Parts: sequence; structure tokens; C-alpha cells
Amino acid sequence: MKLLENKVAIITGASSGIGRATAMLFAAEGAAVVINARGEAALDKVAAEIRETGGRVHTVVGDAGVAETHSLMAEAAESVFGGLDIAVNNAGAVGAMKPLAEISPEEWDHVLTANLTSAFLGARSQIPLMLKRAGGSIVFTSSFVGSSAGIPGMAAYGASKAALMGLVKGITADYAVKGIRANALLPGGVDTPMAGDTAQKEWAAGLHAMKRIAQPEEMAQAALFLASSMASFVAGTALFADGGNAAVK
Repeated sequence: MKLLENKVAIITGASSGIGRATAMLFAAEGAAVVINARGEAALDKVAAEIRETGGRVHTVVGDAGVAETHSLMAEAAESVFGGLDIAVNNAGAVGAMKPLAEISPEEWDHVLTANLTSAFLGARSQIPLMLKRAGGSIVFTSSFVGSSAGIPGMAAYGASKAALMGLVKGITADYAVKGIRANALLPGGVDTPMAGDTAQKEWAAGLHAMKRIAQPEEMAQAALFLASSMASFVAGTALFADGGNAAVK
């Protein structure tokens, strides 16, 4: 039996990178997926690939930093697929890469909205549907940046990603007794468009004990563990999938 058979999942930031790989894997493991991104063409391409392999998918185009987008996803999960069991709040942005004192309030707000407020808005819409199912799993894509290491020019990004653990712990305190498991996935460097050019990827590889960066599919596998019944007693924690990055600091 597939790990996510008869489950319904929402995945944000699903048009590329970790989100795309997660959507593809979850669909292959039997979940009906509601996928979201701002770019309609790229999102439609992911949906077409899922349908070609026999998966069930519904798209919602929109900014994950806006409450209405999450309302539309929640409505789609319930009306199209009958409810919600899993959410992977993955949408995010690096934002302006500058020393902290050079970051404008507007740039700071942009990063916080993309990485933290979007996660809050997602959970706020997802939890009521999961309560109807007597439980569910929420995964937040955090980062080693801000948690195990600081990177020059990434103070806003690191602060927003580290703050996700506060959200995870709060949701756990409020809802674990009702069957909702919230956890954070902390990737190391991943080979996505966000990772930069070849030189930047090679530099990032050197930060890891494994001396390489991950492929998006490796992060999707970690997300699958957290989302599935394999992690039935895992709640309120951070899963480092960072190639040993945190271990060698």
C-alpha cells in the first residue's frame, strides 16, 4: 500500500525545487494534492506531469503571503478532494542579501511575509480542516540558515526561517492532543534555482560534511517521512536534512 493512500495534501511553493519534488512524490505515494505557486505556467506544468503518471491534482495560483490564497487552497482541498490530512508549507524567498543594517524595513517585511507569515496563514487555514479529520500533519520548510549557522547577508532570511520553530512548538502545544503533528524540515544546501550559480553551489557544498548539496528529491523524501504514518510519534521537532552541516560547525 502506498504511504499516502487516500490522503489529501496541500503543498505551497510547488512550481519548482523542493515543492515540485514533494508534490510529485506525494502524488506518486497516493495523495491527492492541491498545489500552489505564483507562476501559473510552471504550476500547470507540474500538474500535467502528475496527471500523466495517474496522480490527482488541483492547482491554486496565488501568493502564499496573502490570506485569500490559503482560503482558496483549503476550499479546494475540501470541495475537490473531500478534506485535508497533510500540508507542506514550503513557499519562501531569500530576499535582499545585505548586512542587517543595510536592509530596509520594506525588504525585511517582504522576507518575513514570504517565509513566516505565509506559514502562519497556511496553518490557520489548514488546522480547522484537519480537526474535522481528527488529525493531520503540517510540515514547514525551514533552513539550517538561522538555526545552525548564520550566513553573511542572510540575517532576515535566517531570522524568518528560525522563527518557524516557534510556530511549530506553538501548534504542537495547542493541537498535538487533537492529533495534529507539526514539524519543521531543515534542509542544507539544495540544488534549486534559489541556490544560485555553479560557484555558489560549490561554496555551499563545502559547508556540509558530505561535501555536496542535496537534490530536491532528497528533501521530498524527508518531508514524506514527516507527513506519513512513519512519523506518527514525531511532533514539535526539527528534522535536519542537511548533509551533516550542523554537525561540523
